[in-house]
Amino acid sequence: MGFQIANEPAADQVLDQYPFAVLMGMMLDQQYGMEHAFRGGWKVLSRFGTLDPAAIAAADPEEFKALCSQPPAIHRFPGSMAARLQELAALVEARYGGDTTRLWSEAKTGKELLKRIQELPGFGRQKAQIFVALLAKQLDVRPEGWEAVAGDYALDGFRSVADVVDAASLQKVREFKQEKKKAQVAT
Repeated sequence: MGFQIANEPAADQVLDQYPFAVLMGMMLDQQYGMEHAFRGGWKVLSRFGTLDPAAIAAADPEEFKALCSQPPAIHRFPGSMAARLQELAALVEARYGGDTTRLWSEAKTGKELLKRIQELPGFGRQKAQIFVALLAKQLDVRPEGWEAVAGDYALDGFRSVADVVDAASLQKVREFKQEKKKAQVAT
């Protein structure tokens, strides 16, 4: 069926075709609408012509920042996110030979997968847990123990981007996050 996170067919197709776009979308998913974050790969591909981590890492930082900043920008903080994206691309190139899928395909356990993801720029524990759940639920990447490291994000429901499979589930995840924020404010 393919990804339906970006809520934009062309962007979702880029997610289906380019594993680096999925990783990039997860990185951009902070202080920004998740469907917009997951359109980042599509925007970079259409403007830069490739999602090859080596090419992104080697791009002139000022030119790449300008490309990421042109409307619609890849993030509400396009300059800092362009730099972080280049850092992410450089790490994928150096550690995984530019093959994003090695990040998860070579992890033998859920614990190892979580550790690898947490080594990426912009991936704290919670984001790494969500990405483990996304890999398991949407790409069937399920090393032993993935549920334990993903925590509640491994459960059925509408908790995170890992559970977004269409516009209706996107709305349910959004509602869940809003309720969670209200509960945090109330305490």
